[in-house]
Amino acid sequence: MSAMTDQQAPATITDPDQIEAFVSSLPQGAGRLNEKMGVKLVEISADRIVGTMPVEGNTQPFGLLHGGASVVLAETLGSIGSGIHARSMGKVAVGVDINATHHRAATSGLVTGVATAAHLGRSSATYEIVISDERGKRVCTSRITCSLVDAQRFA
Repeated sequence: MSAMTDQQAPATITDPDQIEAFVSSLPQGAGRLNEKMGVKLVEISADRIVGTMPVEGNTQPFGLLHGGASVVLAETLGSIGSGIHARSMGKVAVGVDINATHHRAATSGLVTGVATAAHLGRSSATYEIVISDERGKRVCTSRITCSLVDAQRFA
């Protein structure tokens, strides 16, 4: 995720217009990959980020949600939370580790990812991301750790 602006985000944003304004404030908006994958943010804060992604268009050759697509969603959500946390200290979040366990297949509809902060420190942030299908069944569990570095390195 790129450096965020100095504009402070409210504690929790759920209003679609405010989320769009937040995304527009990022140096490259939602990012081309997220646009291609259809990732949509539903809720954002430093503690919890929720987003959705369609299964259609993000499948592997057998018609199942591609594991890499789940990781894209997970990294997006965890990076946004890490970025919000980092910005409060004048820092930028950069991903250093991500992993994923794929539990079951999704073949249609939307998947929803919920990233919950596991650690919000001065030099790193870690999130657990649970991705579920429309029935509420867990599809993937992921964890991301971001290093929080001086924003001036990206100025």
